[in-house]
Amino acid sequence: MDKIFQDVAENVAWLSGIGADPTGGTTRLLYSDYWVEAQQGVKKKMDDAGFTTYFDDIGNLFGRVEGSTYKDETIMSGSHIDTVVNGGKLDGQFGVLAAYLAIKYLKEKHGQPLRNLEVISMAEEEGSRFPYVFWGSKNFFGLANKDEMADVADFEGVKFVDAMRGAGFDFRDETKPLRDDIKAFVEIHIEQGKVLENEGKAVAVVNSIAGQRRYTIVLNGESNHAGTTPMSYRKDTVYAFSKIVTQSIDKAKKIGDPLVLTFGKVEPKPNTVNVVPGETLFTMDCRHTDEAELHSFTAEIEQDMKTICAEMGIDISIDLWMDEAPVPMDPHIVSVLEGVCKKEGLNYRVMHSGAGHDSQIFAPRVPTAMFFVPSIGGISHNPAEDTKTEDLVEGVKALTEALYELAYK
Repeated sequence: MDKIFQDVAENVAWLSGIGADPTGGTTRLLYSDYWVEAQQGVKKKMDDAGFTTYFDDIGNLFGRVEGSTYKDETIMSGSHIDTVVNGGKLDGQFGVLAAYLAIKYLKEKHGQPLRNLEVISMAEEEGSRFPYVFWGSKNFFGLANKDEMADVADFEGVKFVDAMRGAGFDFRDETKPLRDDIKAFVEIHIEQGKVLENEGKAVAVVNSIAGQRRYTIVLNGESNHAGTTPMSYRKDTVYAFSKIVTQSIDKAKKIGDPLVLTFGKVEPKPNTVNVVPGETLFTMDCRHTDEAELHSFTAEIEQDMKTICAEMGIDISIDLWMDEAPVPMDPHIVSVLEGVCKKEGLNYRVMHSGAGHDSQIFAPRVPTAMFFVPSIGGISHNPAEDTKTEDLVEGVKALTEALYELAYK
């Protein structure tokens, strides 16, 4: 068996087994015992490979190979170690394992790099245990506000602060200077969609991460008897909702990629068979790689909703609670990644990411780009999440060559 194939298969099986959930998949939540076991396990692997390893204050793990010449320049790769509940075996952790393997192979084959090479296994990205996302990468750049975490607790009532300190970590020491040596960050991740699989591509170079706008919208009409209220007298919020959804999605389909629009949660009240629903709460998620297009489309949809409701005598409340701008990747790093794919003869394409990743925190601050590998059936955040080992191997090879170009030349 090919050594890289065996290394990838064995490491994925090993790491996904830490926190294996009896109900399926892997559950490894921030600062849990399984999370500590996984971080310590990755640390031991990097120790055994001759890396210099250490944790920062909040639990981000680093494995470093010192450069010979440009000692104040670091090329970094990695991802996050936490999972969602009943998550798959690749989301986040494949990026950590791929970075470890790639740098291990480079060290064995080429020796000391000119620039430092460093793996980062970020403490958290998902927000699955506590209502906070990108805890690892935000702390790396000094963006996290510890005051926001003082009263935060998980679904079992365990306070964030207690869980963090119980795992052996604490808030970032704000007297320490932030790092300014990162010259490139390359993250590899499963696509979590069907594009690569459908197109028969082994790898993708990601050139941007889509911006997101998320809303909670409440329609208030009038609850009334389903048998005695004539149709012309009704203020039916489900009917209004249905008109909003149909009109909005029709417009989104007409515009097409890369715009996507999702109505994901619906709560009609009183939600019973014989009462006209007088209130309906629903969510809307809209994403696009162009900020102006994202804002223009959502402004149009907001106005459409108001018009529909006004015509039906229904009140509407629109709460825009997430407004994340698109994040372009660095053109030079994208070019390096594309060059590697061409040089190695990889079957690749360039695409954007519709999902958020740690790279969106890195990209505005250091030169950043990403690789994707295919997801079988586009399934993710699910025990069925999987990628052919052959495709994972292609991703590790692409990452290895990219890090060679960035750190050894």
